[in-house]
Amino acid sequence: MKSRITTVFILVATLFVSNGYSQEDDSQEKSNIQTYTPSKLLDKGQWDIKWFNNLYTETKFADSNGNSQDKLRENYFTSTVEVFTGVSDNNRINIGAIVEFRSNTIGGRQALSVFSLEDTNTDRKGISSIAPAVKWQPLENVGNFSVQSAIHIPLEKNETENGVFLDQTSWIFQNRFFYDYTLPNGKWQLFTELNTEYSFGEETSFANNTFLLVPSVFMSYFPSDKSTVLGFVQHSQRFGDFTQDYTALGFGGKYQITKVLNLEVLYSKFVRGTNNGLGQSFNLGLRALF
Repeated sequence: MKSRITTVFILVATLFVSNGYSQEDDSQEKSNIQTYTPSKLLDKGQWDIKWFNNLYTETKFADSNGNSQDKLRENYFTSTVEVFTGVSDNNRINIGAIVEFRSNTIGGRQALSVFSLEDTNTDRKGISSIAPAVKWQPLENVGNFSVQSAIHIPLEKNETENGVFLDQTSWIFQNRFFYDYTLPNGKWQLFTELNTEYSFGEETSFANNTFLLVPSVFMSYFPSDKSTVLGFVQHSQRFGDFTQDYTALGFGGKYQITKVLNLEVLYSKFVRGTNNGLGQSFNLGLRALF
């Protein structure tokens, strides 16, 4: 009897240890989209390269009272490249740079006209800004909370030429606060972001001496360790010498293509606003993490 009990104990212990190693292996095999959220900082020597493309097209404008009216279609394409690397032994500081390219068209042209190589009076394109940036973890024991600070330096002298707006010519001091929480079952994740911007420098810019607050809330579900679907709500509020705001709702998904590369697709619709255009946003991003 004693030998049977000993045998059962050994079997149970073996299963427990095996299960423990299995769970540990599972956690190590988690994809980048589960592990490296925007809140997570890179290890020293690690690199994160993002190429994010946003096509916003609008056919309505909301006035200062929030009343909307139809307008000729305007299209705004922004392609952003972000490169970050870990530099600290405690993995709490990342440094990087951000470059933005823009292509905008007006006059009722179709949304995909932003990809045209034509040079007309209804379009503008070019690299509009660069930004040195640092991402840091302010609280040592809270690894899922981080801050990204950047100074956006404008490269264009004129915001508008021939009635076509490209980008603001004021400098921007930007701070983005990231926080995420994964539910105990591992299938759901709440991600929040607060983007804050102060625009200064160029007196002719519409955004000069204004503050921008953009809170966003994302809820993600992981049907597998390599994919996620999500929904989000975002509000933007500008105040100061010029005021405007909008609220957008959206959904999308991410997929881990390889161990290094993942794909992101998002769609959003601007459902309300004041002193702001109302339209739709289509987004496509690629991220390489190694």
